[in-house]
Amino acid sequence: MTQSNRTLFAGYAYLPDGWRRNVLLEWDAHGTLTAVTPDSTAPAGVSHAAGPVLPGMPNLHSHAFQRAMAGLTEYRAASASGATDNFWSWRDLMYRFAARITPEGLASVAQWLYIEMLKAGYTSVCEFHYVHHAQDGNRYTNQAELAQRVVDAASASGIGMTMLPVLYQYSGFGSRAPRDDQRRFINTPESLLDLLGTLRAARPESAALRYGVAPHSLRAVSADSLRALLGGIDADAPVHIHIAEQTAEVDACVETEGARPVQWLLDRFEVDSRWCLVHATHVDANETLALAKRGAVAGLCLTTEANLGDGIFPAQEYLDAQGRIGVGSDSHIGVDWRAELRLLEYGQRLTRRQRNVLASAEAPHVADRLFNAALDGGAQASGRAVGALQAGRRADWLVLDADHASIAEHAPAAWLSGVVFCEHGETPIRDVYAGGDKVVENRRHRDEEGAYARYRAALAELLK
Repeated sequence: MTQSNRTLFAGYAYLPDGWRRNVLLEWDAHGTLTAVTPDSTAPAGVSHAAGPVLPGMPNLHSHAFQRAMAGLTEYRAASASGATDNFWSWRDLMYRFAARITPEGLASVAQWLYIEMLKAGYTSVCEFHYVHHAQDGNRYTNQAELAQRVVDAASASGIGMTMLPVLYQYSGFGSRAPRDDQRRFINTPESLLDLLGTLRAARPESAALRYGVAPHSLRAVSADSLRALLGGIDADAPVHIHIAEQTAEVDACVETEGARPVQWLLDRFEVDSRWCLVHATHVDANETLALAKRGAVAGLCLTTEANLGDGIFPAQEYLDAQGRIGVGSDSHIGVDWRAELRLLEYGQRLTRRQRNVLASAEAPHVADRLFNAALDGGAQASGRAVGALQAGRRADWLVLDADHASIAEHAPAAWLSGVVFCEHGETPIRDVYAGGDKVVENRRHRDEEGAYARYRAALAELLK
């Protein structure tokens, strides 16, 4: 790649201080921005962006295999007991799906999912990966077989990744023995760290790839196993955990551990800026303030949380306490950061019967405040230098279609509001760059046709 095609001139670009005009973007052969210069004059021969430029959004929570089951659980199963359809009934269906996935199928599903993410404007993803073993529960000859397939799928698509192998040891609080339908997930801290070591040796870290760990949840690990896991990783490695997603989980934690989940974790571990607490939906006022103070990220997955009937996160109180957030597509019932931010605000509006709830005195435009928060929190949760158009960050950005009906004729101050809150026709995201490579052009990914064919073949096999 020559220097001339490692530069781009944008008439407008969204920098850390807001929209700026005539911005020259320059990056190196490793895909890292070396200079971002507003109020520039376009050098001769430089490429021009086809529209306004936004930083790429980090996706801080993904279970890749679940993309293949999106839309297949939207019915109420017959129940002799009349039990409510909720997260736990959905989980049983998900487990049956996880039991069928093959290494080849997972690779095809993951690559197509990551292409969908890129087209939506996610330029990096934190993969919370917990299907580790063969269908009978035994380890593959290469114990990192499935994780390696996912890492390779990200590389093939062009998306940046933070891979988070998951420790899943127990079926519930009190160190209950795992269920048979969890057999593909189960590890000890030692075996999980060994798997991570195998994976890192085969696929070393790079500018596009970072590793961390994910204790699945407090119901799936014990205090001792969590300490053993944390003791085996680098001090700055990202740590993600599901927590307080469901009221039944909160009640069980109080009953067995004597404390609510978030409070229990904060009291016993040094939860800090490298942690991402995924969902944290059911936190009380004390937990909300305590979590904000620690500087950890609350990983919000609004389309999944709505789909599963989880509940509504206390976003206004948390953000007002300077809490940090990011967004993820989780189960991939939807793959669009715009929908996550829209639902975040709309949930607050429906609860409070007010408009523009999550605006602030410093950021009166809700979309701008939430976009900035999700960029910052997503970058922090990923442990990678992403989420902003500035020197030293990854060269990840989106090019908007200035003629799209959601933003055409609008002043720049209203562009993000149109992008986030308007739902008119096709996506307003025209082109996508990841690590300086144009991976999506005019709404088409460079490998879209082949990847989609492989995805459909994998889905047909799964649904036999």
